[in-house]
Amino acid sequence: MFIKGRRDDEDGAKALKAAKERERRRRKLIRTKYGQKPLKHARKGIQSCVLAGLVVLLLFFMVSISFASKGEIGAYMGIVGILTAVLSGIGLNLGIRGFKERDKNYITCKVGAGICGIVLTGMAAIFLRGLI
Repeated sequence: MFIKGRRDDEDGAKALKAAKERERRRRKLIRTKYGQKPLKHARKGIQSCVLAGLVVLLLFFMVSISFASKGEIGAYMGIVGILTAVLSGIGLNLGIRGFKERDKNYITCKVGAGICGIVLTGMAAIFLRGLI
């Protein structure tokens, strides 16, 4: 009799464990779209966003130094400007290459490429304005 009761407890524990597993799978399916796993961000897109943040930080640094010195900036700020343009070009390239990664979330590629493209265009306009 004890053996029979023990077997019922083991079957009940197995059924409880199976029910918990079914509930966990059901919650996972609800959390994702149509039972698919969530997409990760593109690696090159993340790198592009980091470079975009660095470029914006350098641009803010250059503008604040130029404002503080009333427009009298030296060759160091010119070098930082060229570095900003180069980093912006690299970030734009990485953002565009990030779109080629398959099954990824491309929002970081869009943000990084957009910011880097705007800054690169602005730096080119400043450079061309200085030549004229």
